[in-house]
Amino acid sequence: MQGQALIAGGGIGGLAAAIALARQGMTCEILERSHFAEETGAGIQLGPNATRALRALGALDAIGRDAFRPEAIVIHDGVTGRKLTAMPLGAAAEERYGAPYLTLRRADLHAGLRAALAGETGAALRTGFDVSTIDTQGSDGVVARATDGAKANGACLIGAGGLWSALRARISPGANLRFAGATAWRTQIPRATLPARFAEPVVGLWIGPRAHLVHYPVGGGADLNVVAVTMGGSGRQGWSRPGDAANLLASFAPWTKEAKSLLERADAWRGWSLYRLTGLERWSAGRLTLLGDAAHPVLPYLAQGAALAIEDGLALAACLASAPDPASAFRRYEDLRRPRATRVQRASRSFGFLYHLGGPLAAARNFILARRREETALRRFDWLYRSD
Repeated sequence: MQGQALIAGGGIGGLAAAIALARQGMTCEILERSHFAEETGAGIQLGPNATRALRALGALDAIGRDAFRPEAIVIHDGVTGRKLTAMPLGAAAEERYGAPYLTLRRADLHAGLRAALAGETGAALRTGFDVSTIDTQGSDGVVARATDGAKANGACLIGAGGLWSALRARISPGANLRFAGATAWRTQIPRATLPARFAEPVVGLWIGPRAHLVHYPVGGGADLNVVAVTMGGSGRQGWSRPGDAANLLASFAPWTKEAKSLLERADAWRGWSLYRLTGLERWSAGRLTLLGDAAHPVLPYLAQGAALAIEDGLALAACLASAPDPASAFRRYEDLRRPRATRVQRASRSFGFLYHLGGPLAAARNFILARRREETALRRFDWLYRSD
């Protein structure tokens, strides 16, 4: 591709795309609205597909000191507290997939990607650029203008603005975000203060009627990231809003005392409403395209949102490097990535349904899980973690 690529959004997907483009010998500029001064302490899980992509970007080492390698995912029934099954991670996952399973703070991943970007020539990051208009009618390719009058020119523009992408309406006006009927509540607790069950080096998953609980070490193991997902909540747009601990605990009233004791240890909660995207007929239009949550937001039940965005960045750069023009590259990119993203979206919804079962259906689910062989559990995720 001749000319500079513009990337609207400096989140995980936007940074991954910029690094990948630079490593392909192309120039690009990220236009980011924020100055990264208010990054939240939310945690993130990175499966082997994500860490393998980060290695390809030269960014895996940059996050190593802040990441944690859990030994397993351990699943419990939230109401009784009974362990149902476990899936080995650690050395077993790395040997099977050629890359580790990591947990860390989202801010640490972001900082690692920015550090990797700084080492690449041809890639620039411009903060404080709040895109207000996009012009594709002239001979200059794409012209993006910010609310303060600043201007950026490029051969194409990649929308990496996340769930609330403004570019999406330009590409596919019929697309519509819908509240998914659930809310994710997050907090972090020092691991040194926790009882043995919650200080274990694992990802803990507790499942129950209309709610589930996930916890895993972050900060190199110093803290425990806790995510409580409850059905219901507010459909209004909200990101990292303060949570009411009393209302949250009420959703877990029938749960075992052990699980509730973890929730009660939190000093504060932050809430995220979960959404689904419908009506997105296409990801691209001419010199414009979308990646990550802007194109395919995924519910968090498989922990794959960031992984898909990183994969998108690698695929998009490869397509731009080999196609005669951006429009052709974007069509090829969507053809390659859309089936993968759609499959992950569907699988995530299915897992969320299974996590939140109650009554006889929950008993049947638990019966099946308890009889699965732990040593073969990873095989069920080959389609997800082996993707290249």
